[in-house]
Amino acid sequence: MANSKPEQTADLILVNGQITTLNPSQPEATAVAIRNGRFAYVGEEQGARALGGDQTTIIDLQRKRVIPGLNDSHTHVIRGGLTYNAELRWEGVGSIGEALEMLREQALRTPPPQWVRIVGGWSEFQFKERRMPTLEEINEAAPDTPVFILHLYARALLNRAALRALGYDESPPEFDRGVIQRDSKGRPTGMLVAKPSALILYKSLASAPPLTIDDQVISTRHFMRELNRLGVTSAIDAGGGGQNFPDDYAVIKRVREAGQSTLRLAYNLFAQVPGKEYDDYVRWVELTKPGDGDEMLKCIGAGENLVWSAADFENFLEPRPELVGDMETQLEKVVRLLAERHWPFRIHATYDESIQRFLRVFEKVSKDVPFDGMHWMIDHAETITQPTIERIGALGGGIAIQHRMAFQGEYFIDRYGDQAVRQTPPIRKMLELGVPVGAGTDATRVASYNPWVALYWLSTGKTLGGTAMYADDNILSREEALELWTTGSSWFSTEDGKKGAIVEGQLADLAVLSADYFAVEDEDIKRIESVLTVVDGKVVYAGGGFEAFGPGSLPISPDWSPVGHYGGDQSPTYHGQDRSRLTQVDLARGLPVPALNACRAPALTTPPAFAHTFGFGLGCDCFAF
Repeated sequence: MANSKPEQTADLILVNGQITTLNPSQPEATAVAIRNGRFAYVGEEQGARALGGDQTTIIDLQRKRVIPGLNDSHTHVIRGGLTYNAELRWEGVGSIGEALEMLREQALRTPPPQWVRIVGGWSEFQFKERRMPTLEEINEAAPDTPVFILHLYARALLNRAALRALGYDESPPEFDRGVIQRDSKGRPTGMLVAKPSALILYKSLASAPPLTIDDQVISTRHFMRELNRLGVTSAIDAGGGGQNFPDDYAVIKRVREAGQSTLRLAYNLFAQVPGKEYDDYVRWVELTKPGDGDEMLKCIGAGENLVWSAADFENFLEPRPELVGDMETQLEKVVRLLAERHWPFRIHATYDESIQRFLRVFEKVSKDVPFDGMHWMIDHAETITQPTIERIGALGGGIAIQHRMAFQGEYFIDRYGDQAVRQTPPIRKMLELGVPVGAGTDATRVASYNPWVALYWLSTGKTLGGTAMYADDNILSREEALELWTTGSSWFSTEDGKKGAIVEGQLADLAVLSADYFAVEDEDIKRIESVLTVVDGKVVYAGGGFEAFGPGSLPISPDWSPVGHYGGDQSPTYHGQDRSRLTQVDLARGLPVPALNACRAPALTTPPAFAHTFGFGLGCDCFAF
């Protein structure tokens, strides 16, 4: 336990907490002092208070559990931030009835030509009915406003108004990578099916009206605030289709330059055009390099798409896809360029069969250009096997896993069986073999961005709907799961030892929790959130009685945004709030009072602690990311 007193006083002191440090030499503490964005002291209250001065903020944590800030090792924050203010979230909604009521309300307040968009993050098994909403129910709830509902990478549900807006109602186009379902008379039903890939889903979604640039900036800030609410302080952005560098990074850079970033972001550059991937990287290695930026926003490498021919689309409602025969030639050219420039890279890979083919390329290149210290990685790896893990370890690679199985486990079991799912992915084996492992969500188009759903999945082995997938030999302890979300993920941005633990000298990121993660019942893990989140030594989110220390509310724009009425993840923490107040926006639009009385999130005039948000990016024509 350190007891030295720095010459300068602390900016922020937190006392009377139950602090899990993840520092093996000092696992627990009750107080910390923070100076210049780093932990200056970790230990007991007396030692922390000794660093206080006239300008120091001191907060009594009331014996709440404190953890290092969570770090999502694979997500799509930059793309998602552009549009989430336009999207309605079904995360945490417990029944189809509730979901449809939210849809009905939002359709009434959404002005033409805008759509109601529900873009991933939910599972039919979270609903008490354990089924999908029907097209008839969706059309009844929203007969006039276009509605687009994305379900995993598998399908999208469109109401009749959306079919008309897309021109699919009379003479719909034919897609070579997707199916428009038709009835017995050849008319589109409203179901789009991702077969053999999800291109049709994202091509259709890209037709929805975009937000203005100013609203994209506000959306990005709200996205960050929502992640802060859940204790996320860092994320690694895995790029996305349609996300070209540097043009499509203008909004996130504008937020950073304005000093408004509340989330540390490390980003990868994602190849955009099939057949032109090498050209992308030839251009990008001259424009930037890993490490460009600062601790709040920086480039860290390439991927998750290196070449389109290597993308193994994962839709467990469909058979495993076979990669094209010349994939290796295309991939080798790109990987060799990156290795020569010592660019870390990551690659999307669901199936062991795909990863084995990638590794043959990597092993060939590494004989000429060693991968030493390059922090390259495989993403997803649901069906990876032990020999393949060993090959990754031999090349110095890591594996970034996500909780996609929590949303698709039932579909995987239907296709491959109870035995196959028990090691999907084999997380315990990865750890036993000493391969770096980081945890994340792959939000936002399949799984939710909520890290507590992922921590629930890791520590219980269950899907969102409660289906048990794993035996004890593939279930982690709660501390092990937390380590993957903190110290584990830091390796993937080459920041291991710099963040992820509450240790003197490390970056001062932490979350004070609404409930004790180590003591609550399993099902209650999913309901945890942060009541005080600190990033870079500054309070970026405060709720649950700590509002006085918070940064204040963010503006909500456009005024019809679902964010102002429902927030983001529909945490049960907020179910008991009074939703009866009408906003001026709703009154002006003539929204019926009963609908607003049923609203499950605060009106625009409620305190800033309850102004929660989220949404996902659109405009992408890729299928797997």
